[in-house]
Amino acid sequence: MHAQKDRVAVFLTAIARFFFGVYRNCMRRTLYTSNMSNESTDGLLLVLSGPSGVGKTSIVHELIRRFDGVFSVSATTRQPGPGEVNGRDYDFISESDFQKLIDDDCFLEYAQVFGRSWYGSPRQAIESALKMGRLAVLDIDVQGAEIVRRKCPQMYGIFVLAPSEAELLHRLRQRGREDETAIQRRFAASTREIARAREGQTYDDFVVNDDLSHAIDTICTLVAKRMGIAVPHSI
Repeated sequence: MHAQKDRVAVFLTAIARFFFGVYRNCMRRTLYTSNMSNESTDGLLLVLSGPSGVGKTSIVHELIRRFDGVFSVSATTRQPGPGEVNGRDYDFISESDFQKLIDDDCFLEYAQVFGRSWYGSPRQAIESALKMGRLAVLDIDVQGAEIVRRKCPQMYGIFVLAPSEAELLHRLRQRGREDETAIQRRFAASTREIARAREGQTYDDFVVNDDLSHAIDTICTLVAKRMGIAVPHSI
C-alpha cells in the first residue's frame, strides 16, 4: 500500500513539474499581459532619445525583450563605426538608395545630421507593429523626434539624461571611441540637444540614468502605464 502511494506521489509531482515548465516557458515567450485580457491592446510608438553615452542602446534592448516589441533600425548613409553591424545597429546604404527611399515615401522621418550623413526611420516596420498592438521603438535624436511628433501626435516620447554634465563627459571618454577633440565636439552637441529637448514639447517624460537597472525599470513602468498593460518583469 505504501509503495502504491509513493508511486502516485511521484506521478503527481512529475505532472506538477511538467505544467510548471510549460507555464515558465510561456512566460518567457510572452513578457507582458494586458490587465483586461478580453480587450485588445493598442500599439504604442515610443520615441527614445538622449545624448551619446547615456545608455540608450541597453535600455532599448531590454524594452524590446520585455515587451516583445519591435525596434525600427534606422537607415544611414554614413560608414559603419567600430563594432557596428549592418542590419542590427543601422542599415548602411548609399546616398542614391537613401534618396530612392525618400522618393518612395518610405521614411517616417529623415534628416541630414551635421551637414554630412543622412539618417531616416523606415515606416513599414513601425506601422506593422502598431497594427498588431505591439510596442514600436525609435531611437532617434531630438530633430527626428520633433518631426515624428508632428506626424504622429499620439507618440510617447522619453528623453534619457545622465546624472550631470560632468558624468556625461566622463561616459563619453570611457567609451574610448574618439579622441579628445571629437569628444568635446560631441559633448557640446549633446548639451545643445538636451537644452532643445527641455525647451520643447516633444517629450512626455525625462528619465535620469544614474543606475541602469533602475532606469530600465522606470521606463518599463512608464511604457506599460501608457499602453494600459501590466508592468513586465525581468526574467
